[in-house]
Amino acid sequence: MITTDKIARAVIGAIAASAFLATGAMAAEPIVGKWKRKNGTILQYSGSGTTFCGRVVTGKYKGQSIGCMKGSGSTYVGKVKALDEGKTYKGKAKVSKTIMKLSGCVSIFCKTETLRRQ
Repeated sequence: MITTDKIARAVIGAIAASAFLATGAMAAEPIVGKWKRKNGTILQYSGSGTTFCGRVVTGKYKGQSIGCMKGSGSTYVGKVKALDEGKTYKGKAKVSKTIMKLSGCVSIFCKTETLRRQ
């Protein structure tokens, strides 16, 4: 027999589960996750707090670090490694839900690449 007490417990449980799941989804920074370059290589950014580091997960440079960035929301700054050049540049990233614009800069000259979330 279904009682109002059982219904109330089920509703409260569903609300609590929804709140828990929503909090977990909101807690992840937009930069966290896998990103695909135009050449097909996949990069993954992970981290906590305000520091996020990238690593190559496919291709010739698989397993290598591409540098770390600090920030939150849609804007991050730090270092970006051009593994094919063996150089490290000042980096910045602008992130939306599905797109990351990742830039490496020397002085006022920047090269920007658009990556897509995987």
